[in-house]
Amino acid sequence: MASFPGSVNENEIGKAKFIGELLVPVAPFDQKSGRETWTVAFAPDGSYFAWSQGHRIVRLVPWSKCLKNFGGEGSNRAGTRRLSRQDSEGGTVVPVGEPREHTIDCGDIVWGLAFGSSVPEKQSRCVNIEWHRFKFGQDQLLLATGLNNGRIKIWDVYTGKLLLNLMDHTDIVRDLTFAPDGSLMLVSASRDKTLRVWDLKDDGNMVKVLRSHQNWVYCSAFSPDSSVLCSVGAGKSVFLWDMDKYSLIRKLEGHHNDVVSCEFSPDGALLATASYDTRVIIWDPHMGTVLLELAHLFPPPSPIFAGGANDRWVRSVAFCHDGRHIASITDDRMVRFWTIDETSPQAIAPLTNGLCCAFSTDGSFLAAGSRDGSVHFWACPKSIASLQHLCRMALRRVMSTQQVQTLPIPPRIRSYLSYQDL
Repeated sequence: MASFPGSVNENEIGKAKFIGELLVPVAPFDQKSGRETWTVAFAPDGSYFAWSQGHRIVRLVPWSKCLKNFGGEGSNRAGTRRLSRQDSEGGTVVPVGEPREHTIDCGDIVWGLAFGSSVPEKQSRCVNIEWHRFKFGQDQLLLATGLNNGRIKIWDVYTGKLLLNLMDHTDIVRDLTFAPDGSLMLVSASRDKTLRVWDLKDDGNMVKVLRSHQNWVYCSAFSPDSSVLCSVGAGKSVFLWDMDKYSLIRKLEGHHNDVVSCEFSPDGALLATASYDTRVIIWDPHMGTVLLELAHLFPPPSPIFAGGANDRWVRSVAFCHDGRHIASITDDRMVRFWTIDETSPQAIAPLTNGLCCAFSTDGSFLAAGSRDGSVHFWACPKSIASLQHLCRMALRRVMSTQQVQTLPIPPRIRSYLSYQDL
């Protein structure tokens, strides 16, 4: 049997190992819309897992507890025992044990979730720093929830307490992302066609409104150094923003349908975007060029077909923390695991009505949410990264493509470091 990019040949493609699921009790009257798990998220330190299980509810579960329930695989690697917690209002330190599970009623349908951690040494961008209502400590962990009514609610993960209620969007807040530098800068993407930047160290003050999208904004993602933001949306839109100047850098052209998900590689050298046009595109964000296309339909559809309704809409894409693996969720009831140097999936798994996915903090597991409010988990394909790849990632964390191209090194090595060999 012939094998084509994106096609599924069960004899040649491995099966991802299913490790468990989190289910939601269902009453007869719940068999309607409103139960969807639109987003899943892992805490940056690996201590918690959160998902929107439908009907306004967000569940916060210690990740180590999940792994123990799944049979213990990797449970010794997950979670961190916290010895103290700084209260976000009073600044007092109180002892805590293992992370506790919380069920949060957000008051409306939850579309976006994001964890944020605080680093006190990172200066706030706000002018008035004399007094703030909240003083976030180094071990503070926050959860931001984006709601159907346009509001954003900020919660203390350790207590489940509501801290802030941000109101400025006029439509659904589809996605949330924190800057990974610990500054507690939060970006919200909305169906009101805008992105808004919030400074939680300034009590949630809105810093900037980013306007260039002409249609719904589906998703946004920070580069690892927090200097660049990617935003994607309806109308084939992929934008890159300079987050120091809050200005548009460029628009990336290549998709034929709405773009609904995006994520940077851990070294910031690659950008993955997922679209309803049946493709995931891997870009060089520094140059704005296409490096690789991961096709989910063969033969590749014409732009007219890709721009319309089809059964291969790519719903979500996630970059693993090893910088080599990518996962995608599609409407053909399949989860695919890819490597950046192959155009065919490395492993597959069945998933009905999948909507979103995210890798665990250590990259060992993938979580995927579905329309019935449940979450499914797989162990990621295991492989040992080459020393070449590790060196490339280390270099690309501090050098752009333009800087790499000026290095006095052989062309073959320069091409490898620029990911032009994909």
